[in-house]
Amino acid sequence: MKLPRRQFLHLAAGAVALPALSRIAWAQNYPTRPVRIVVGFPPGTSSDITARLIAEWLSQRLGQQVLVENRTGAGTNIAAETVVQASPDGYSLLWVTQTNAINATLYESLNFNFIRDIDPVAGVIRVPTVMMCSR
Repeated sequence: MKLPRRQFLHLAAGAVALPALSRIAWAQNYPTRPVRIVVGFPPGTSSDITARLIAEWLSQRLGQQVLVENRTGAGTNIAAETVVQASPDGYSLLWVTQTNAINATLYESLNFNFIRDIDPVAGVIRVPTVMMCSR
């Protein structure tokens, strides 16, 4: 079957334009519902207070409510697992601290792989950490 040049060009142009059109057609406003920040520490700790300040700032800028949910226990692993099991739609964020990095090496059998299952979104603060070893 021989394809006329004009028809071939129409098909090629359609194939090139299709990915761009599908992105435009599927684009949605974000967020369309409340966003939650899951913190692995109890209320009143420095992580909780900082997360609440960031949540307030995000609420003002996004025009949508940003909630802080405290899920304490298991050295922040309960909070991490909650976010890992949530649907990957950007509405569940995890407040990550150095504790999460330590837990990845400390616990042998976690129900998640922190490096593979969590994607970084933004760095909020930097905290110096010192490791001391004795002989």
